[in-house]
Order: sequence, then structure tokens, then C-alpha cells
Amino acid sequence: MRTSIDTASRPGHGMRRVALIYNPASGQISNHSAARIKSALAVLHAAGIDAEAMQTTAPGTAAALVRESIRLGCDTILACGGDGTVHEVLQTLAGGPTALGVVPLGTANALAADLGLPLSPAKAMQKLLTATRVRIPVGRIHYLDNEGVERSRFFTVAAGIGADALLMSRLDAKLKRRFGYALYAVEGLRILATHSFPLFRATFVERDGCEPRVEETSQLLAVRIRNFGGMLHHLVPGATLRNGTLRLVAFKTRNRFDYMRFLAAVLLKRHTFSKNIELLDALSVECHDCEGLPGCVFAEADGELLGNLPVRLEIVPDALTLLVPNRARRG
Repeated sequence: MRTSIDTASRPGHGMRRVALIYNPASGQISNHSAARIKSALAVLHAAGIDAEAMQTTAPGTAAALVRESIRLGCDTILACGGDGTVHEVLQTLAGGPTALGVVPLGTANALAADLGLPLSPAKAMQKLLTATRVRIPVGRIHYLDNEGVERSRFFTVAAGIGADALLMSRLDAKLKRRFGYALYAVEGLRILATHSFPLFRATFVERDGCEPRVEETSQLLAVRIRNFGGMLHHLVPGATLRNGTLRLVAFKTRNRFDYMRFLAAVLLKRHTFSKNIELLDALSVECHDCEGLPGCVFAEADGELLGNLPVRLEIVPDALTLLVPNRARRG
């Protein structure tokens, strides 16, 4: 199922007032972030757009900057950083009319890769000037935080329950900035070699009026984009920002060799799915611990570690206005 998307909105060059919200610690070359932000601002100013850069000071401070920007009359917020920065900005923009644009400056820039944006901030800004404002659905994950409080977050890239969230829990922020994707690879291989892949119960609602289906899984991925960039590239066939349902991969196995075969297939672009690793679409899914199989199962969204089970995933239709470059609109 694909949702209808409003592509008749005004193009990106209709921007009048813009806030660039950036994380000075984002990416592997964060010491050059001020110069890169300045180059992006120069493109906007040359186009006659009123633009201002705002710097986050700690995790979670982007929300206040977004609210202040909207109060000042900004029609567009540009998240300048990696997927984590985009994720923070998204939480305040979802459900409102203000547009989100992405300027890739982080270690992980999956959404920017999917949108076909270059890593040069100035070149990315040129593409955003001719982008189209597209209204899209977004994912939402409900979870328990570390204090046992029920919370929810929106996501545009992916959400995961299981080993991928465990990976996020093991990544040190300073080392991630220093080593980038190499750190992901090292920690990922360590998990493949040592993790027990505990099972949890996933209840899928695949269509309105259908009986829910229950499966025991060790990993669940809900993916919203086609292209992650880098080696992963097309991680999940059929995943796209246009989807009005959850595109899911359910790992119904604890066998680490099944995981290794799947990863090899992704790298070789020879995806195969079976009764052990299933590709499916659903309107929603709920995940709970299996009785008698205790273990801490983590949840993440857009690469940000969130909390623990129980978890519920769903799609929120018509939730976000996104600046989509013209080439990416064909996907």
C-alpha cells in the first residue's frame, strides 16, 4: 500500500525564512562545521532568502530551537548534521506545516543518501533550492525508556528492535566521530560473533479486518527508505518514504549464520527471504518479551537508542513536509 502524496506544493526555492539547525559535534570533521554552515548560508543569502544558523548545545536542545524558529516565522527548518540531528528536529516538526530539509554533515547520513543529496553543504543547498515540498507519512515507535516511562518518537529512516539497537547501545559518540562507519562494522561483527539473539513476540496487523499474526523473532526492522548509501545501499527491497504501511524484515531465527547470510546477500545485492527471514508489510506491529525467556531487548529509531520492550510501531499518514530534490521524487 502506498499513500497519496501532495506534490503540488510550492517548490523549495519558494523558501522565505529559513533556520539552519546544526550540531557542532556531528560528523568526523566537526572542527570544520562552522565553515561548512557558512558556505550553506551563503547559497541561501545569494538566492535572496532570509536565513539564520542556530547551534545545538547538547542532546535534546534542537527541539527548543525548532520551536523558536517557528515562532519567528520560519517556513523551513534545515537539519544540518547526521541522521541523529534530523531525528531530533523531526520530533517537533511532525504534524505541523513547517518544512524539513536535510544538509548532510554527520557520520551517518542515510536520509540524505536516499534523497540524493551530495555531502558538500553548498552543493546540497543548491539541490534544496529547486526541491519540491512533499507531504509524506512517517513512522512512529512507542516504547519504554530506561525509567519505565512510556514514550514515543517519530522516524524517517528506520526503527529496529533487537541486535541493531544493541549495536547502537555500544557505540561511543567520540569514537563514532573519529572512526565513522568502521566502528559500526567492528561492533557489528562483535555482536554477530557473541550475541545470543534472544527471542521476543511480535504481533503483526497486516490489513484492516484481518486477524493479527504472532511470530517469535529475534530482530525486527521497519525501514522507510530505499538507499542507505555506502555498502548497505538497498537494505530492504520495496522500502520507500512513499509507503503508507510498515515495510518490515522479521528475523525468526537465533542462528547467527542466518544473519551472516542475510548481510552477505545485502552486500552482494542478492536479497533472498525465507521462513526464517521474512519480508512483509503491516499497518502496525507490537513487540513483547517472550515468557520464560528473560533478556534485555533494545529498541532504536533513526540510529538513536530509545529503550526497551514493549514496543509498538505504526505509520502516521500526512505527517511531514519534506524538501525532496527532483531526482529523488521519481523513486
